[in-house]
Amino acid sequence: MPFYIGEACVDEMDKSCTEECPVDCIYEGERKLYINPSECIDCGACETVCPVEAISSTLRGTPSAGWVADNAAFFTESLPGRAEALGNPGGSRRTGVIGVDTTKVAALESRT
Repeated sequence: MPFYIGEACVDEMDKSCTEECPVDCIYEGERKLYINPSECIDCGACETVCPVEAISSTLRGTPSAGWVADNAAFFTESLPGRAEALGNPGGSRRTGVIGVDTTKVAALESRT
């Protein structure tokens, strides 16, 4: 998974990236967006349009503070209020807004 969304997206969620993603692999939590590592085709279209530079690639530089793992956890771990992991649902249009975040994001102090 070369692309992931980091802390700069928390409480920002501009969603320009979701409009550019050709495979609909960016999902919406409550306070942050998440890239599904199994659905992403590594095109980088999302990274170029993010106004807060929250999207990064693991292929350039060192991934920041566990955000790669946090993105993966959104899909592989049961989120609060959900009985099972989200997995690979085949696009965020199918699921709509998930409305909850990983424990890492939920624990962050609100910026709004």
